[in-house]
Amino acid sequence: MESGWPESLIRDVPDFPAEGILFKDITPLLDDGDALRWAADALADRFGDTKADRVVGVEARGFILGAAVAYRLGLGFVPFRKPGKLPYHTRSVSYQLEYGTASLESHTDALVPGQRILLVDDVLATGGTAAAAAELVRTGGAHLAGAAFLVELDFLGGRAQLGDGYPVVSLFRYGGDQ
Repeated sequence: MESGWPESLIRDVPDFPAEGILFKDITPLLDDGDALRWAADALADRFGDTKADRVVGVEARGFILGAAVAYRLGLGFVPFRKPGKLPYHTRSVSYQLEYGTASLESHTDALVPGQRILLVDDVLATGGTAAAAAELVRTGGAHLAGAAFLVELDFLGGRAQLGDGYPVVSLFRYGGDQ
């Protein structure tokens, strides 16, 4: 792997989605087939021995990575979506973002009690989205087997929102004044 690749494909976008936020844009990485394959393989490899039953991906970029990881692990994929996007009966969790509030929904029958779930998303920032997804897993009667992220913004402390008892993996971690 050449120095800095594929991390060099993650670009900084200042003041998005709100002033003062430095957004880590992974779309250039997703646009590069080799980099996308590398990311999906790297996340799947770290959880190959986890014995998960399903992969949950969080809307929207978590769908891309989560589906690729699920495929690689031979597991089913469950989407956690924004409100009003799922066609069947849903359960919902609201949470705080670094720049506002949001909600996540899952189908009420998406998870089976006792299942072990691998949570996949693109970025772990303040941990609000990941904690909400973890709550949806718990309210579905399932258990988190692990959480996987492409990017983690250490300086926002999101990992602390996830609790203990399962591995949390981030391929790229950023600290300091980001």
